[in-house]
Amino acid sequence: MKMLRMSVFLFVVIFATITISFQAAHAQLPRNSHFKKVVYIIFENENYEPVVVQPDFARFAKLGALFTKMRAEVHPSQGNYIAMVAGSAYGITSDSNVDLPHRHIGDLLENAGKDWRVYAEEYPGNCFTGKRSGKYVRKHNPFMSFTNVTSNPKRCAKIESDARFFQDYANGTLPEFSMYIPNMDNDGHDTTIDFAGKWLTTRFGSILSNPAALGDVLFIVTYDESDLSSAKNEIYTVAIGAQIAAGSQNSQTLNHPALLKMIEDEFKIGNLGKDDLSAPIISGIWK
Repeated sequence: MKMLRMSVFLFVVIFATITISFQAAHAQLPRNSHFKKVVYIIFENENYEPVVVQPDFARFAKLGALFTKMRAEVHPSQGNYIAMVAGSAYGITSDSNVDLPHRHIGDLLENAGKDWRVYAEEYPGNCFTGKRSGKYVRKHNPFMSFTNVTSNPKRCAKIESDARFFQDYANGTLPEFSMYIPNMDNDGHDTTIDFAGKWLTTRFGSILSNPAALGDVLFIVTYDESDLSSAKNEIYTVAIGAQIAAGSQNSQTLNHPALLKMIEDEFKIGNLGKDDLSAPIISGIWK
């Protein structure tokens, strides 16, 4: 009995130490603030209906705010990723490498003294501009399409493999804006919805299902586009965060630039003057 009491005591001490450390790294949000950091996790090429009923994705929808009328911009993938960070697909309708001279959210963030980063699975580093390396593809890494990133070694270094993500998260050193880009298996592109859902649960479930672990970080779990057979291009998107009303649903007709607008407004960094400028204000998802 004495040994049992000692074991319980040690567990409580260790758990309390971890909790205090995490809370110190992720400070409480000030009043009227919804998040201080945002993380995108992006999946591939599925219609809204089959994803929202898949057990893993359905569970996360109940933990966050589900967007029931979210639509992607174009087919195929690349233009949608560009729209996520630049407010426009810029007429891109192929997955061939593009080199764009336009502005993106990284410019707005840096101008405001904030930062951004991409954590991409199997990214080979060294500002790799090739189309593919293993199961990493450039078309899913939008910042590599902007010349003011690829021509600047300091900015290009903000794109790295996924290895550092969880260390940065635990230490509270994530930048204000980041993207976690799964490889072609984990994002469901070369596998299935079930495979992607189980991966999401395994990789991020301990954070997304624990309100205390979310701290000041908002997670946006989204798809780039629907299956090519869908004329509406409707996609699954969920926002999960400490200030999100869990189980809420937003029925506004929205797109990727609308999420960009929400982030720009929260950080007070201005806008890019594209579809983010005219996008509606997202409502009904906050506590």
